[in-house]
Amino acid sequence: MNMPNTQNVKLSENIILADADYIDLVAFRLSVQFERMIGRRIPKADLSRWAVDIALDGGLREDSKPHEIQLVLIHDKSKKQLDNFSPSVYDTELNAQAFRDDKLGEFLVNAYPTGSMVDKDDYLQDAIRTILEHNEVRRLMIIPNGEEGETYDIVSHALREAPDDKRVTVFAMQPMPGGNFRQEILGYSLMNALGIKADELKAED
Repeated sequence: MNMPNTQNVKLSENIILADADYIDLVAFRLSVQFERMIGRRIPKADLSRWAVDIALDGGLREDSKPHEIQLVLIHDKSKKQLDNFSPSVYDTELNAQAFRDDKLGEFLVNAYPTGSMVDKDDYLQDAIRTILEHNEVRRLMIIPNGEEGETYDIVSHALREAPDDKRVTVFAMQPMPGGNFRQEILGYSLMNALGIKADELKAED
């Protein structure tokens, strides 16, 4: 299944494009790390809370207007679900589903498997270019796996021609080489989604 690539398809003003396998891996790492640090079990990450935090980090704000945010989860075709998030099952719990945040608006969730006809890097690159062509998109938030292979460079290259009227934010676990986009640290939103509170960390210091 490929993301539509024609100008006739209407996209939301706000789009979150995430490598679901990567955010699942990072959530697992953080769970293991912080269970040891704070001495309690860490529950699965709340996917809706995470998406709201990403939207906020990407510049969306409450302004008394109804907003629409598309959450696009890209995953390897062999993976049927997220292991460290809830809800988790792509086909039945995530794809073509929606949830509403009282402050920001409606989040529309879609999950796209990769690996049959196109790999994840190619999909990301094509999706970014498609999204950037749509005038109605104002904010694009991208969570690639910048830790492996050439994915980060591919994303950075695809964003070179990003129009000035679009706010593009790329999320990573640590600062990455600059490009034609803003950067935010992925870990903060995942920690909040995992229910890890700042006062728990202060108690450890």
